[in-house]
Amino acid sequence: MAVAQQQATTAHIRFVFENPKLQPGSYVLDINEDGTGHFKSEPGSEASPDAEGIAPQGVNTDIKIEEPLRNSLFKTARSHNHFDVACESTKSKVAFTGKKVLQYNGPDGQGSCTFNWSHDQQLMKVVDDLIAVAFTLEEGRRLAVEHEHNRLGLDAELAELQDAMKAGRAQQIQNISPQLEAIAADESVMQRARLRARQLLAGDVKPS
Repeated sequence: MAVAQQQATTAHIRFVFENPKLQPGSYVLDINEDGTGHFKSEPGSEASPDAEGIAPQGVNTDIKIEEPLRNSLFKTARSHNHFDVACESTKSKVAFTGKKVLQYNGPDGQGSCTFNWSHDQQLMKVVDDLIAVAFTLEEGRRLAVEHEHNRLGLDAELAELQDAMKAGRAQQIQNISPQLEAIAADESVMQRARLRARQLLAGDVKPS
């Protein structure tokens, strides 16, 4: 009963992404207005094994979305009629980058839209931000695999994550704090990789 009441009174955004050629091939991001949420992904049907030769696995984890992203997401949803808008751009021929579904449900309304690419730059900003969150969570999975099976690869992986953070392609790094903390505390890991992990945890890598 309590869960049903919360769903009835709390605004909620869901983002669904599908592209079997990518890793992950599909995922769902659920975000409540208080910032709590959940992420669930599945490997792509054409996904290649990780560098360690291990088949990619899905991720199923609770997440927390912090400001300013949280406010931006719900502000855009409400300014776009709770995503009940025609969002697919039909006049431009754009390569397929993935099926994207934005859904909103709350006491003030509900709606959804599905698209590959939209001419609405605010909607594309929402999508880019949520893809960046998913990228971070996938990086967390990869870091855990490398920490167990290929510690020498951690420095390069963490350097790529730092670059992605600077470019805004990775966001909400706090969601992979356990993986970063484990690396930073492991004395058998290269010192430079441990330093990168500590820098990411400290949040001193700002988007450019």
